[in-house]
Amino acid sequence: MKLKRLFDYDDYKGEAFYLKTQSKYEIVRTVLYFAISISLFVAGIVATGDKMNLLTIVAILGCLPACKSAVTMIMFLRYKGCSKEDVERLSVLEKCEKCLKVFDLVFTTYDKNYEFAHGTICGNTVALYSTMSKLDEQACLKHLQNTLALDGIKNVTIKIFTDLDKYIQRTSQMQELEEDRELSLNVAKTLLSVSL
Repeated sequence: MKLKRLFDYDDYKGEAFYLKTQSKYEIVRTVLYFAISISLFVAGIVATGDKMNLLTIVAILGCLPACKSAVTMIMFLRYKGCSKEDVERLSVLEKCEKCLKVFDLVFTTYDKNYEFAHGTICGNTVALYSTMSKLDEQACLKHLQNTLALDGIKNVTIKIFTDLDKYIQRTSQMQELEEDRELSLNVAKTLLSVSL
């Protein structure tokens, strides 16, 4: 089921290639913000002949959202998301109508960040596929379960896979689970809301 129809996100978090698309958007936005600040600074110098003017102050204040945008851009550029080849291989899961499927999840903590190319949610069962070579599964599971518990969602079974074939096999098995659409939606909303 497509998440665009389920959630009202402007940026379509959870869709394939979300991280790549969002990275491009963040680059354009950051360049635009800095260009506005620089143009205001230059306009002030051209108009007054001196850098000590009101437009210099406006340009400096304009650097605040530009710098914030630059930090966001750097965060998005650090992650590659699900590869085109993996998206094609995961297309076999489209026939699994009962489960919700999400792409490009990045969970950040104080200690580590966890990137997942794909996730499948069916009731209180979650399967996540990661391409990270060094993934601390126990710390990640603890973080995700604590995050879900803070949102009032308990007793969720989360399984992390680094092998795509085993992940596809498990996701196909999840089709046999009893469906709880409301719980699936709540779990998906929480995971997407805490993801980058």
